Amino acid sequence: MTAPRALLLALGCTLALSPAHFARAASTTITYPALPGPGGGKHLVFLTGDEEYRGEEGLPMLAKILSQRHGFKCTVLFALDPDGTINPDNNAGVPGSEALDTADGLVLALRFRQWPDTAMRRFAAAVARGVPIVALRTSTHAFRFPDNHPGAYKHFNDFGRNVLGENWVSHWGTNRRGATRGIIESTVKNDPILRGVSDIFGDSGIYEVHPVAGSRILAYGQVLQGMGPGDPPDLEQRKKRKSDGQEQGINDPMMAIAWTRLNRNENGTTNRVFCTTMGAATDLANEGLRRLVVNAVLSGFSLAIPAKTDVRYVDPYEPAPYAFKGYRRGLTPDDHALGQTLRAGAPIPPAPPKAKAEKK
Repeated sequence: MTAPRALLLALGCTLALSPAHFARAASTTITYPALPGPGGGKHLVFLTGDEEYRGEEGLPMLAKILSQRHGFKCTVLFALDPDGTINPDNNAGVPGSEALDTADGLVLALRFRQWPDTAMRRFAAAVARGVPIVALRTSTHAFRFPDNHPGAYKHFNDFGRNVLGENWVSHWGTNRRGATRGIIESTVKNDPILRGVSDIFGDSGIYEVHPVAGSRILAYGQVLQGMGPGDPPDLEQRKKRKSDGQEQGINDPMMAIAWTRLNRNENGTTNRVFCTTMGAATDLANEGLRRLVVNAVLSGFSLAIPAKTDVRYVDPYEPAPYAFKGYRRGLTPDDHALGQTLRAGAPIPPAPPKAKAEKK
């Protein structure tokens, strides 16, 4: 074959290829580069994956703030389907877990994950290195491996209690009926993590929690009668604590919603831990809660906390309401890029019709 004919054949084959062949492969994670700031380029890895509270929206927003306003390199991992779209209901999917190998700190919004051993090994290694951990909402029950699961990390079912200071116990306030007002613990009001923090409010309900001994309670949650920040506290409802069966007024005493502790690993390292049972994406629209979480990250690295930490959004933030099956369909990590407003995604498919009961 002559050289010109070979060139023409190669060109023809190239033209025959679909344009999609040349499209850049969709990213499985997203990383926000660090601008100058106190974080000094330290690598924060954000782990999303909860079915209800839209951590896949709230954590990228926080990662943008911490990268662009406070100097951290921030990588966000998502639960993905094989087609590369975000699906927090896929509790085994966590592409990009190799980012954990270089993590200097972790920010979690997880619920009942069943990751493969490769990802769990990296997560366990990061914890064992003693990195700071900031954990939101359902991260108290981040993992739930069934007895017949083939993996080697079933002991992480108690990661909440053992590392964060509490596992899942029960709901205390009722989601979508009684919102949460944060009440700062007066004896620790001068803690640097609370600097500039006020008017904490979230529309998710409070959890029953009894943090392990040695935990430092920063704030309690007051159950409100309604869903607005100006609603009065609920002074009528009584509940039995699941922990011991004793009944009490739902706000007498209030349950803790934020605490810190030191988790000492067997290898001698120590994690500086901050945990809050608030943290739905809609909760994080509250400036006071955002500041509390960002302050906790700074504190985890023993960095100075300013009088009023900058927690302004980097890009517009309009989180979806929390709900099971309420995630935005068809989105990929690239949809969370800097400079973008998160698109609505495909409509939520209708629920299948219920089968009619057979007449007897």
